[in-house]
Amino acid sequence: MRAFEEFLNLESESQFENNSQNNSQDTLVKMMNSEASIHDLIYHHVSDTKMTYGQGIYLYDEEGNRYIDCAAATFNLSLGYGHPEVLQAVKEQADQLVHVTSSFQTNPINTVVRKLVELSPENLTRVHPKVSSGSVANEGAIKIAQHYTGKRDVISFFRSHLGQTMMMTSMSGNAFRKEPFPNLFPGSIQVPDPYCHRCFYKQKPKTCDFLCVERIHDFIEYGSSGSVACMIVEPISGNGGNIVPPPGYFQALKKLCDEKGIILIFDEIQTGIGRTGKMFAAEYFGVQPNIITAAKGLGGTGFQFAAILTEERLGGLDGHHHSFTYGSNVLAAAAAAKTLDIVSQPEFLKNVEIVGDYIMDRLRKMQERYTFISDVRGVGLMIGVEISDDEGNPDTDLTNYIAKIAMKHGLIIRTSRYGYGNVFKIRPPLTITLEESEQLCDQLEKVLTEVQ
Repeated sequence: MRAFEEFLNLESESQFENNSQNNSQDTLVKMMNSEASIHDLIYHHVSDTKMTYGQGIYLYDEEGNRYIDCAAATFNLSLGYGHPEVLQAVKEQADQLVHVTSSFQTNPINTVVRKLVELSPENLTRVHPKVSSGSVANEGAIKIAQHYTGKRDVISFFRSHLGQTMMMTSMSGNAFRKEPFPNLFPGSIQVPDPYCHRCFYKQKPKTCDFLCVERIHDFIEYGSSGSVACMIVEPISGNGGNIVPPPGYFQALKKLCDEKGIILIFDEIQTGIGRTGKMFAAEYFGVQPNIITAAKGLGGTGFQFAAILTEERLGGLDGHHHSFTYGSNVLAAAAAAKTLDIVSQPEFLKNVEIVGDYIMDRLRKMQERYTFISDVRGVGLMIGVEISDDEGNPDTDLTNYIAKIAMKHGLIIRTSRYGYGNVFKIRPPLTITLEESEQLCDQLEKVLTEVQ
């Protein structure tokens, strides 16, 4: 017995010594980390540039350099940096209530729900605000469709970007996004985008008779499980290259979905809240999807708010199946309510059209001068410029180089498919003026001239 006690004491002393050594090592590592470069500490890649201030469409770094943000941060600052009316609404709300469980009503949430029903297509009468991001809104929309139909499969586009959750990564296009993960969600079918500039079926818009829609019948017949719940599409692809479907495409797609009993979901995370000059791109394309998801621009000047809008018949999914702690956040809802007030004004949306048309016109003139621009496409302030080599093939390296050079000329530009694509995007805050858009185009001319 005594020997056993001595053994325990020795083990205890040894464990204490090990713990002391580990604690010392941890302390040493933390001391070293406190003096390390942020590049050695932060998990993801960050630029060497440190930003310190933003106002309107402009972002300033710590050295005082000013940039026009052509990406509106991550396409979410619909009202630009530091919009005073939104900030005032948030400050007033912060004095009353920042957050409460979504089981209770609050004035900001009630206001946002009513406004979204009022401003969305007339068939959408229910709003699910208990989501906290675009990825989560899209995932919830799919759950709603599966719950209603009792079916499983989800159809999306080759180049679709539906979000970053594992489910949305699985159901998006682009193999490079799925490659690192061994366990993906099943039941996903990708079909060709309505990409007229590089048609998968080698057709022309005037004569194709929407072959890209017709062929979806074959994907369902031969590539699905025979149980298709929904099709989720971005009206204009966000990350996939700013692909704008031709007139009539969505009418043909909606007809197919209705015939097959498939729920049509519009992912309007990027196209919604005024980006196309309409509150929702569904209005621009003249179609009524069964579900719309909204996020990004809803927060106006950087607040995180998202929602799912559905038809009346699609209600009934219990809250415990899709409900998140920071969904229905009251402070973010105050920002969203004020954002909807501002963006929904006719003169505001008209300015988006006017400025968007001006930028598109300037870009088309640039296309005539710079041979590497193979296509300019967009609606409102959701614009893409496709870059190709001398043989017309996608030129990803040159696209990324243009984005790099742009910083030197005071422009922040993002490219498609996380740098794997050949389209750079012009999506500034919707508050941009005609004078500011002229400045944007002038600076872009300098970039392209240097590249040429």
